Amino acid sequence: MEELPVPQNIKISNITCDSFKIFWDMDSRSKERITHYFIDLNKKENKNANKFKHKDVPTKLVAKAVPLPMTVRGHWFLSPRTEYTVAVQTASKQGDGDYAVSEWSEIIEFCTADYSTVHLTQLLEKAEVIAGRMLRFSVFYRNQHKEYFDHTREAQNNKMLPSVKDNSGSHGSPISGKLEGIFFSCNTEFNTGKPPQDSPYGRYRFQLPAEELFSPKTNLYFADFYCMYTAYHYVILVIAPKGSSGDEFCKLRLPALDLANNRFMTCSEEEDGQLVFHHAQDLILEVIYTDPVDLSLGTVAEISGHQLMSLSTVNAKKDPSCKTCNISVGR
Repeated sequence: MEELPVPQNIKISNITCDSFKIFWDMDSRSKERITHYFIDLNKKENKNANKFKHKDVPTKLVAKAVPLPMTVRGHWFLSPRTEYTVAVQTASKQGDGDYAVSEWSEIIEFCTADYSTVHLTQLLEKAEVIAGRMLRFSVFYRNQHKEYFDHTREAQNNKMLPSVKDNSGSHGSPISGKLEGIFFSCNTEFNTGKPPQDSPYGRYRFQLPAEELFSPKTNLYFADFYCMYTAYHYVILVIAPKGSSGDEFCKLRLPALDLANNRFMTCSEEEDGQLVFHHAQDLILEVIYTDPVDLSLGTVAEISGHQLMSLSTVNAKKDPSCKTCNISVGR
């Protein structure tokens, strides 16, 4: 019996965080005998696995032969922003239920995409469920070590400069490793209405009036919702001055929020023109501001509380098993 054609020139396209299209060329000989495709999908660290495959080793994905390109969607193995290898066999189902198969194709590599705005909107809706009531606040603050502020004054002309966001939070977040910004907090203590005196990030705190960063001159975006194997849940928001490079980045990738009407952090104008600010009580908000910030806009002082290193979210990994803050695609 003539051997089945081996897939050639494999091409991957239309890649999302949990799907892709695959296409290949085939010799027309024996093409009519093909009933199925065997697709072997591996995370890149296992890229040599195919070298040891035999024709009787079961593959991860068996698909009926359909016109190409074929879409692979929602496979349990696919996670966002992850490198994979893929190889393909053609197969012909025999009368006894076994398969005649071709040789494996070449192995090619590809990387899945970040969460789209559709997936981020799903995260946003899950975060809204637990946001709680809104509390008033009046300042943004940023904790760091004394050396950070000394360097800002001496080497950066008194300006805190944006830096690339780390890989904390959801693995599919489109801002991780890409968006440049400065992290701020705005959460207050329920009983005092003021920022807490403890911090994971350093004993020195820069504090400035909320209107210096958040006003009708800025846009607000939802970026992530996650936890770190604890009861605390975090939401990342981005404030970007309108028309800035950070604003243009976020417009293409993140759901925009109404400044005066959302469940996380609001800026509204009273009749006398004064701006009033509120934050969600039951979430820890991490606010990224996308432009440089001059220290002259606020004050730097030492906090009286403790430095709680265990609460740091630097490069923190999201709990993939939490039903509160995970969506059905990826981990």
